[in-house]
Amino acid sequence: MRQSSLVVVANRLPIDDNTAPDGACEWRRSPGGLVSALHPLLRAAPATWVGWAGGTGPAPVLPDVDGVRMHSVPLSQADLHDHYEGFANSTLWPLYHDAVEQPVHHRRWWEAYQRVNQRFAEATAEVAEPGALVWVQDYHLQLVPGLLRALRPDLRIGFFLHVPFPPPELFMQLPRRAELLRGMLGADLVGFQRAQAAHNFAQLAVKVLQLPATDRRIAVDDRVVRIGAFPVSIDTAEMAALATRPDVAARAARLRHDLGNPGQVILSVDRMDYTKGIEQRLKAYSELLADGHVKVRDTVLVQVAVPSRERVGQYQDLRERVEREVGRINGEFGRVGEPAIHYLTQPFDRAELTALYRVADVMAVTPLRDGMNLVAKEYVAARVDDAGALLLSEFAGAAAELSQAYLVNPHDLEGLKQGLLTALRADPADVRERMRAMREHLHRHDIRAWARSYLSALDESDSLLTRLGANA
Repeated sequence: MRQSSLVVVANRLPIDDNTAPDGACEWRRSPGGLVSALHPLLRAAPATWVGWAGGTGPAPVLPDVDGVRMHSVPLSQADLHDHYEGFANSTLWPLYHDAVEQPVHHRRWWEAYQRVNQRFAEATAEVAEPGALVWVQDYHLQLVPGLLRALRPDLRIGFFLHVPFPPPELFMQLPRRAELLRGMLGADLVGFQRAQAAHNFAQLAVKVLQLPATDRRIAVDDRVVRIGAFPVSIDTAEMAALATRPDVAARAARLRHDLGNPGQVILSVDRMDYTKGIEQRLKAYSELLADGHVKVRDTVLVQVAVPSRERVGQYQDLRERVEREVGRINGEFGRVGEPAIHYLTQPFDRAELTALYRVADVMAVTPLRDGMNLVAKEYVAARVDDAGALLLSEFAGAAAELSQAYLVNPHDLEGLKQGLLTALRADPADVRERMRAMREHLHRHDIRAWARSYLSALDESDSLLTRLGANA
């Protein structure tokens, strides 16, 4: 079996669900952004990606993609229901996002979570060469670091959590809190999006496991586990190059024409998720229309809401509520040929999405809680003209970096309405100054800087970074 010196372990493999007749695969650009974040790194260094291919039954044998080996882990229908839809997305996800929806607990879900994490750990142990670096990703696989260390103590193991990590009073609700913490502490380095998350984790190590801990280090047996904040980013140069392509510029002009050449366009791009604040945003926009502060003929809202986790009941209910509200707003405020909201649920390719970014005078990114939100960063990177106002939730991880955005509390309806008006009515010089500052920050803190920062902390010898060279 071929082994690799760098192994990325994630719930999903970064490939299209469909394989072409010639067997070729393409990178799968997921709305959540994990693939977008890791793609440039893995393209620069031959590696193995361990993950689920998307179907149920035996694990398929897949071709390499851009020099990266795909190693698939099988999941059964029961695994999918109890591990992914159950413990990961109905127990952990809502709890980690401030319990916006009530977390659900079932013992069989925990059993499936353990079973699937063990399967991922065993698959990783098979493909990692002696002394390899292993980078485990996200909340689906929090037990993998500990399980993998038991199997392969020679490995250097990193764990990175892309979603928020909750304060102790929320995490303490989990029936299996100690096991989850011990699983994460199997890593040599545990990374989070924000420093507050690392602080929460250290507090829990003390409170639940009685371990000596600071916000940077936790002593576990005879080891020291390092923790810290490593805010994930995007390929800024790739997005800027895409935004300047003539076909993208032409598509943006066509989109604006198709929207009726309004004075201003507000854009939101989200997964259909209750953490994204879609309902609150629609309510705020509806009230601005009702109050006469915004008029349909002058301003349009484009809401892209890509369906997600459609087999989970909470997500089905959310989609029904959103579609009902969009219908109400369009029925009440729209005119023939002039809807108040252009509501789109299909996924967009990168070029089409970038054209939408170029069209948007205001980008409304207002999640109730988000680990980072790469859409906000993509919008900034795409605005090569230094135009466009970013309206950003204080509770998105991106707010810690993009402080020049127009920041709002999405839980405060009046504040959200005022934030929308402020962004719509902002002086163009102020908009340009803010956007220029955010673009400069992203230029310095792009995906390569994130990878270099995390991997240099994980690989103390810097041997991997030496292999990656300047492209890391």
